[in-house]
Amino acid sequence: MPDLSRYAPDPALRRRIRRFSFTGLLVAVLLAAWGIHTRVAAHAALARRAAAANVIDVTVVRPSHGRTGEDIVLPGTVSAYAQAAVFARTSGYLRAWTADIGARVRRGQRLATIAAPEVDQQLSQAVADLANARANERIANITNARWQKLLAANSVSQQDADTKAAAAAQAKAAVDSAAANVARLRELVSYERVVAPFDGIVTARNTDVGALINAGQAPGSELFDVADTHALRIYVDVPEAYAGDARVGTRARLAFAEFPGRTLAARVERTAGALDPVTRTLRVELLLPNPKGRILPGTYVEAHFELSADRNALELPSNTVLFRSAGPEVATVGRDGRIALRRIVEGRDFGTRIEVLSGLESDARVIVNPPDSSYDGEPVRVVPLRPVVPDAH
Repeated sequence: MPDLSRYAPDPALRRRIRRFSFTGLLVAVLLAAWGIHTRVAAHAALARRAAAANVIDVTVVRPSHGRTGEDIVLPGTVSAYAQAAVFARTSGYLRAWTADIGARVRRGQRLATIAAPEVDQQLSQAVADLANARANERIANITNARWQKLLAANSVSQQDADTKAAAAAQAKAAVDSAAANVARLRELVSYERVVAPFDGIVTARNTDVGALINAGQAPGSELFDVADTHALRIYVDVPEAYAGDARVGTRARLAFAEFPGRTLAARVERTAGALDPVTRTLRVELLLPNPKGRILPGTYVEAHFELSADRNALELPSNTVLFRSAGPEVATVGRDGRIALRRIVEGRDFGTRIEVLSGLESDARVIVNPPDSSYDGEPVRVVPLRPVVPDAH
């Protein structure tokens, strides 16, 4: 047999082959481990990025305590202390007028004279009828007295005596009726003289000499308008949120366009005592002296009220409130960085801020402009409020 020992591998060569094989295997294992680690790290980083993307950035504010007083500005209507439209109480033609617009008049001063000849004639006839009735009454009384004497002497029957007594009573009633008619017509004649109802200024004259005058208060038939402006009534409609503070005696400052930079002091004299069901406002009346007549009725005025505020109430910006079906809520951020929704009770609305009566602590962190989809436990990231940079243009 041939000798095969010479073909046996060299031990040193076998060791080198094993070493190279082990090294290759180790490199393969390391490459596989590195690949697995890289993929796991990539997945973890992707998960962290996805989780971070789901966390929204929010800015927060803390509630502030209510102010000691709230100054609100409301529009007002200026009216005269007393104003009346003067109508005619008798029909005829206007004979003359003695007061034009802007004239200052006294109570009872004649403004115009109405010519009413028919009423004058009716009065003359009524006076004559009254004289006739009185003459008939005298005859009836004399006749009744005579028949009562005859009755006492049994010269006439009781029936005849009662008839004469009834005739005397009828005559007296006729006198009373005629006297009442005379008084009525004299009143109508007195209305031919149109007079001012109170001291004031004639603000309108809607008639002229020769105009046909119809008695009664028909639209457009007023002869004069008279206004008393020694004081002015200012009417202001206070919103429901402030109605509780608008009491009698509440002070106000009135600003008129005629007096720039100046305000006039006034106070609430009376209130309507009930809210208007349409506008949900409370009408209040302020009284302002106007002895020199510098302020005219109908002027626009701004009423500045200093209303008290509840020291225990908190205030928040209006853009922190979520209006939901269950009621108003705010989204607060807890120490764990998650949202906690709080239901609050609103007070007065100051426009950019609202009053919170209950449901919130003074140290709460409230989210500004919270998303409508906010829910309890949602993670958020609090970031500083960015300052508003004014436009360079």
